[in-house]
Amino acid sequence: MADAFVPYAPLNVPKPFADAVWIVDGPEIAMDYLGLKLPFPTRMTVVRLPDGGLWLHSPIAFDQGLAASIAAFGPVRHLIAPNTLHYWWIPDWAARFPEAQLHAAPGLDKAAKRPLPPHRVLGDAPDPAWTEVIDQLLVPGGLLTEVDFLHRPSRTLILTDLIENFEPRRIRPRWLRALVRWSGAADPDGKAPIDMQLSFWRHKRTLRSAVRRMIDWAPEQIVLAHGRCYDRDGTVELKRAFRWAL
Repeated sequence: MADAFVPYAPLNVPKPFADAVWIVDGPEIAMDYLGLKLPFPTRMTVVRLPDGGLWLHSPIAFDQGLAASIAAFGPVRHLIAPNTLHYWWIPDWAARFPEAQLHAAPGLDKAAKRPLPPHRVLGDAPDPAWTEVIDQLLVPGGLLTEVDFLHRPSRTLILTDLIENFEPRRIRPRWLRALVRWSGAADPDGKAPIDMQLSFWRHKRTLRSAVRRMIDWAPEQIVLAHGRCYDRDGTVELKRAFRWAL
């Protein structure tokens, strides 16, 4: 079917994922991979904190209509740049919600190719603003450093690039489907692509420790930034996707 190639429509619409958790699928972007420009679907996560404020993880391309929809849920209090690759639209969201506090992964101030507004650096422990409901951990690596989160009330693990799970049926060119499968990031066996796995070679002990902490969290579902999310069997999927690191 032709609509199988449409990336997670409707786009720019908050979709309930768990209690107090929404995902928003955005437009595809062109990502550099092995010298090629590849179409990547994008996704952000919205969490409502106990005080009613909103926590926006990995904001997608800014859209006025989407911003209005999110603002209707409550005040935007936190904007999260969770790794050294997912940050580009943070300044646009910060301009729309100037009262929001920005939080960025370590090293992003030096790696960013676009100036970032003043921000707090995310660490291996949750910020006091969300410690009541969200756990977090730091995963330092070579290609990227990522901070991952668990929304405890819904047992939802929120990842960015450490698992990618592209659905081949949504990829039109045959050569690209083959490349995604070769990289190891194809559904139903999505995981970190091979180049990212290799980049953790010098950080494997730290990565293994972080993955074990995530497994101990026993997530029921997992939100991914790229590809099909896991709405059940989260811990099983986590062990499967990180078998290369355990």
